[in-house]
Amino acid sequence: MNPHDHFPEGSDFHASLRTRYRTAAIWQFLFLSALLTAILALTALLYNVVDGAFGYIAYEYKDNPAEFTSTPVDELTKEELLIILKTNLSSGAYNKLDNEQPMEKRSQADLMNLFLERLVRIDTKGTWSLTESMLRGAEIRAEAAEKYPNAILEFRSWLTPQFLVAPMSSRAEFAGVRTAVLGSLWLVGIAIFFALPIGTGAAIYLQEYAPKNWLTSLIQTNINNLAGVPSIVYGMLGLAVFVRTLEPLTSGAMFGVTDSNGRTILSAGLTMGILVLPLIIINAQEAIKAVPDSLRLAAFGVGATRWQTVWHHVLPNALPGILTGSILAISRALGETAPLIVVGASTFISLDPEGPFSKFTALPIQIYQWTTRAQSEFHAIAAAAIIVLLILLLTLNASAILLRNRHQVRR
Repeated sequence: MNPHDHFPEGSDFHASLRTRYRTAAIWQFLFLSALLTAILALTALLYNVVDGAFGYIAYEYKDNPAEFTSTPVDELTKEELLIILKTNLSSGAYNKLDNEQPMEKRSQADLMNLFLERLVRIDTKGTWSLTESMLRGAEIRAEAAEKYPNAILEFRSWLTPQFLVAPMSSRAEFAGVRTAVLGSLWLVGIAIFFALPIGTGAAIYLQEYAPKNWLTSLIQTNINNLAGVPSIVYGMLGLAVFVRTLEPLTSGAMFGVTDSNGRTILSAGLTMGILVLPLIIINAQEAIKAVPDSLRLAAFGVGATRWQTVWHHVLPNALPGILTGSILAISRALGETAPLIVVGASTFISLDPEGPFSKFTALPIQIYQWTTRAQSEFHAIAAAAIIVLLILLLTLNASAILLRNRHQVRR
């Protein structure tokens, strides 16, 4: 065979070379365009969230603070606030607040919020986004002075330390995400505690022990399919199994809890654990599969059993990959909403979860509930809650990544 039939020479070679470089340049441009599109989409998302979490707000006091105290509001002490609240609130309202959390143990900021929310009562007249506040500041001030002459206009960051530690409230100005954050952490903790050991154990069996036959292939196919099942289906499964069938366990009745039913944080956490279980199994299998067979053969060669080989050689080398799967599981569990609604998450709850048998809410549920409200101030605190959710997600992921890297260094 003549080699010149396959390899061009002279001008044909240069023309072929130019064609190859042109094709490579086109594909490089397409890949770069895809990257830039992804960056622009993420930037637009973050900008939209931040834009709603800051900006001007115009509000009025329905009742003059001077009716309750002659001291300026910003100079009131904790003791003065306690006296004002006890004097002006009805005994039923005060006792209810005291039962939720003793009034004497509340912070000065918490008591101030109660004073403004229950007695003075803020009436929000209008809110503006960060972009509007920066570009149309003079127009907004003039508009507020004309439409709301008695209103106070101030630039507000809805994401404040008080927003992080305050419970849920019917007024956006005083609502916080403390209860929702604690609920999300409980959910993620229960889900990972349940799914990680079971998922890792299943992956070890399938990869190291299970015979390669039609039954194993069927199980593997079903696991891969379950990873793509819509989350609402897992919510229905959790409702049927954990909320109803296992109600004596998930409600705490078998442990003496009498003021609860199956719609608890334990049911929700187990449901989320089932949701992320296929994801953990698949990632753990890939991590175990990536361990070189030479390690297994060397262990067998010196007389180690299969279990000794798995425990002392395979698992330590696969652990970073397994932890990577747990990172993905945390991300999915933290951001899910549909299964929690089906299982029974509350859209309004001001009490922190005190254990696995408590009623609960979660950050995605809280964000969803706020975005459905008509008032613009609820949309602003929903944007602030989204930022909190992103920070919480990044913090949990960073912790898992540091743990993974630590094991990689030790290995």
